Amino acid sequence: MPPVTDGSHRQAPPAAILIAGPTASGKSGLATELARRHDGVVINTDSMQVYADLRRLSARPSAEEEALAPHRLYGEVDGAVNYSAGHFARDAARLLVDLNGRLPIFVGGTGLYFRALEEGLSDLPPVPEAIRTSLRARAEDRTTERLHADLAEVDPAGAATLRPTDRARIMRALEIFAATGRPISAFHGERVAGPLAGKHLVKLFLAPERETLRARIDRRFVAMIEAGALDEVAALRERRLDPLLPIMRAHGVPGLIAHLDGSIPLAEAIQRGQGDTRRYAKRQFTWFRHQMGEDWAWTDPDAALAVATSLIFPGGR
Repeated sequence: MPPVTDGSHRQAPPAAILIAGPTASGKSGLATELARRHDGVVINTDSMQVYADLRRLSARPSAEEEALAPHRLYGEVDGAVNYSAGHFARDAARLLVDLNGRLPIFVGGTGLYFRALEEGLSDLPPVPEAIRTSLRARAEDRTTERLHADLAEVDPAGAATLRPTDRARIMRALEIFAATGRPISAFHGERVAGPLAGKHLVKLFLAPERETLRARIDRRFVAMIEAGALDEVAALRERRLDPLLPIMRAHGVPGLIAHLDGSIPLAEAIQRGQGDTRRYAKRQFTWFRHQMGEDWAWTDPDAALAVATSLIFPGGR
């Protein structure tokens, strides 16, 4: 949406600032600094940092960092909850009502969450827990490819959009069909508008140089382990949660659990976590480049504060 002006033709302040980028690109530090300067509230827009169980492994802001400015939606959800973009959109809408005039600064790396803020999401119906539990129990002994074939029988259009190895999304589509008798593709045209739809927004994507980012990812994963991430995963493992839950697929979790089970040495678990995270960062670049609009300002992290300031105050202060 084009910027709006107040009565004196000056550009009005944005309704929100959106900061996206690959993991380990410095998003959280930028968001906190902007919140300090502009009476803002930092709102988590990352699908893993919402969980309480993995503060270190998800690179959530530290308690000291959170003390510098108000932070919301960090560590507020239990790992047993299948938190989704729909949950996030509803929570974000609630927060926007309760900010008392403070500037919302959404920051994270989950592209679908940013899309939910503006474009909204398909209005998928809730799945009763009894149906979900029953389906997952029956699916335990079935391969993902077999489940994909099951989905193709009842929802060929939906199955065609999913990789035969994407077990989590295949199960979601089967659950929707079991709960409603309708394929998940039937709901894709029914959308709920996002809470920031039509608003004047400042949107930045932090794009570090690729080799620099890869090195940062590798160093940070080792630092996470040294700070106690393995203990977090050990506690999560003891809970025996459904392996299809989002938290059980967090980068680093499967490899570290394999190490705790005695299957692989710690060095290999670290290498797996680093590799998974690097590949995820590459997908983040690709997703934002092809899925989001041209109104996102791509910037090197070192220039991001200056770029953000110029967009918030395009004519100067």
